[in-house]
Amino acid sequence: MAACLFMLTWALVAGAELRFASYYADHMVLQKGPAGAVLWGYGEPGANVTAMIYKWDNVVMKKMVQGEVSRIWKVVLSAMPQGGPYSIVVRQVYKDDVSNITLRDVYFGDVWLCSGQSNMQMTVSQIFNASKELAQASNFPYVRVFAASLALSEEELLDLPDIDLQWSVPTAENLGHGDFSYFSAVCWLFGRYLYETLQYPIGLVAASWGGTPVEAWSSQRALRKCGLSEDNKSFPASYLDSGPVKYSVLWNAMIHPLLNMTLRGVVWYQGEKNTLMNTDLYNCTFPALIADWRESFHEGSVGQTEQNFPFGFVQLSTYLRVGVDDSFPRIRWHQTADYGYVPNKKMPNTFMAVALDLCDASSPYGSIHPRDKQSVAYRLHLGALAVAYGKHNLTFQGPFPEQVQVDVALKVLNVTYSQSIQLHHMDSKIFEVCCSDPALCKWNAIPIRTASLHTVTLHNLACPDTVTGLRYAWTEWPCEYKQCPLYNMQSLPAPPFISFSHNNPGWVVS
Repeated sequence: MAACLFMLTWALVAGAELRFASYYADHMVLQKGPAGAVLWGYGEPGANVTAMIYKWDNVVMKKMVQGEVSRIWKVVLSAMPQGGPYSIVVRQVYKDDVSNITLRDVYFGDVWLCSGQSNMQMTVSQIFNASKELAQASNFPYVRVFAASLALSEEELLDLPDIDLQWSVPTAENLGHGDFSYFSAVCWLFGRYLYETLQYPIGLVAASWGGTPVEAWSSQRALRKCGLSEDNKSFPASYLDSGPVKYSVLWNAMIHPLLNMTLRGVVWYQGEKNTLMNTDLYNCTFPALIADWRESFHEGSVGQTEQNFPFGFVQLSTYLRVGVDDSFPRIRWHQTADYGYVPNKKMPNTFMAVALDLCDASSPYGSIHPRDKQSVAYRLHLGALAVAYGKHNLTFQGPFPEQVQVDVALKVLNVTYSQSIQLHHMDSKIFEVCCSDPALCKWNAIPIRTASLHTVTLHNLACPDTVTGLRYAWTEWPCEYKQCPLYNMQSLPAPPFISFSHNNPGWVVS
């Protein structure tokens, strides 16, 4: 095996003890090639530092570096193939003192970061078929897990303040540690599905906090792009009853410390809090977060994390509540930067798991926390296979409309879809038309009359002569569990959409 090449840089930090940064530990997964994994830690300025990688008893890399005046070392490995186990030894010689630190049982594979709020935070013990899922955990020893502790900071931190679950081989105990604790069910299942397909090690890093808005996970740099700053934020008391909402405090404490890590990609499940806060800025703040995380991880890893790394997310599921407004469907739409689908021009190299058909009215954690996280993770992993891994001819998202034809004489609308569709039932409320100025819409439900392989025909008695808009599944709770009317042949649900005749070339009136 070719020797690994290292690049060592130094920066000032307090403390001279030789050690790795907090999230390096036995059993971890480091990013495989073609990227180079990054290691970093603390040491004595001016010391001689030697780094060695062992495969069994054979040294496959050895390099000595003369330390200078600072106390942080940062190591970029050349690309390593998938597999292991390896041991990594770092030795420091300073005057007459010699000290070693060692990482054991290290594998190279793909590293994914999982972040968001409580639906990402839910543990495996909280989901459907939890006992079975936990019992199977030990069957996947090459899917390794790590969970950061909840932390917030007014300043960007260099290292994580604390860790809930240090790198571990999965067991029933460390995947089901209480409610909304560790380890993330969506993250675990996503990684497990990836492993079942890819058959090489997967490292999963979880950093989530329930009840938190996108602004808390965003850097000040990203927020300024959307006109947000410390000077214009305000939080009504009702917003402060769950997780932290203050701008950038989770970015500072739970994401910034990870920036030196080489990643394959990110999966994200968040948005419920933004149905209450800056809702109609989400079409800016979410794409801005993605762009900023990409830039920051690329810079922090010395260019090893792809500059446009894959970013997957879960579109909001459902919620039963009194006094319903349309903030949930608006966030779903804004999650796609108002395109209705991804990837798109504003959100390249992204993928989305639609979850509006996974409702759970009887969830003991509240209907906002549905327990079917298997379907969520499976849909996410399909998107990752297509977008991140280039699996061609793989359908990873549901059907989206290409054309709306208004037939005034027959009083019908024909909605033509991009994929072959399955019509599960003749819903009379899920499609709605606007009959007036789009800015003043009073939406009217219209029934599905029939469907063919690519087209749904709607019976429009509400306003056959003056249709100005059409929308689908524009409610918090559009259908019962896996019973929305429209799916593709792979049983993936059609995402919600809203479309107006005045700004969409796909509208045809005849």
